[in-house]
Amino acid sequence: MSTTEPPAVRASDIHKSYGDTHALNGVSLSVARGEVYGLIGPNGAGKTTLVRALTGTTDPEGDVELLGVPPRRADPQRIGLLPQEFGPPNRLTARELIAYYGGLYETARDIESVLADVGLSETADTYYEDLSGGQKRRACVATALVNDPDVLFLDEPTTGIDPQGRRDVWGLVDALAAAGATVVVTTHYMEEAERLCDRVGLLADGQLVAEGPPSELVAEHGGAPRVEVRADDESAARTALADAGYAFVPDERRLVVDGVAPEDVGDVASALAEADVDYEGLLWRRPDLEEVYLQLTGQTVGAGGEPREVGDD
Repeated sequence: MSTTEPPAVRASDIHKSYGDTHALNGVSLSVARGEVYGLIGPNGAGKTTLVRALTGTTDPEGDVELLGVPPRRADPQRIGLLPQEFGPPNRLTARELIAYYGGLYETARDIESVLADVGLSETADTYYEDLSGGQKRRACVATALVNDPDVLFLDEPTTGIDPQGRRDVWGLVDALAAAGATVVVTTHYMEEAERLCDRVGLLADGQLVAEGPPSELVAEHGGAPRVEVRADDESAARTALADAGYAFVPDERRLVVDGVAPEDVGDVASALAEADVDYEGLLWRRPDLEEVYLQLTGQTVGAGGEPREVGDD
């Protein structure tokens, strides 16, 4: 008889609509225990609706299990959730905030231990409204792990915070994963997904268009190495390089020459020089998840998470 534990999270062919809008359209996924799994895509792709379906805060069509049972039957002591929109009372200190949420559970971790884990021991008696952006997000994450959950859902945990605060949250996720927690994180930051996640699922228009370890997705779908050309007159640079026989990555935000090995970057520079086109820099890079998403969906993701069709004005 097999003693293999079921996955921490499982969804099979789930659908969810709001009127004529299909927020989820046949999503299936499985998250192993102890895995950090990322759901990535722009605003409106279905990430938050999927998290709500997986945690039982909305009822989709299809089959969902959380720790082997329907989400609403899962032991809340074992689940942590940080929603995308979360505004704690400003006039509670960090310590009071964590203590309040700890009091909602039958058992909770020691408050001082949680404060130490999230790096707020020295600011524990500071009102929430007076914390920095990164400290606020640390405090919010603390409320989601005060019950020592086996599965933690973080919906866009670093949106709206500074780079240092983002790195702080990454460190927290790393520590939780090292301690054996299962973490499901949503993000529109491709760098964040590559940095944190064992596997990712790419969502677009309510569908899971690809799934796997970031490195494997990049190898399969990202394309060849490329050079980003930074020039004042990108139109002239594009014309010069096209005349020299170069092809381009279909990215409207910047001029990217496709299929350039590192030893061939000098040839790109020569083609621009021969056409008397000045340039500020040439940046060689390997493809990343951003290119994967572009190749599979025809969309890019803006800095604020908004989707942008390639070719949009």
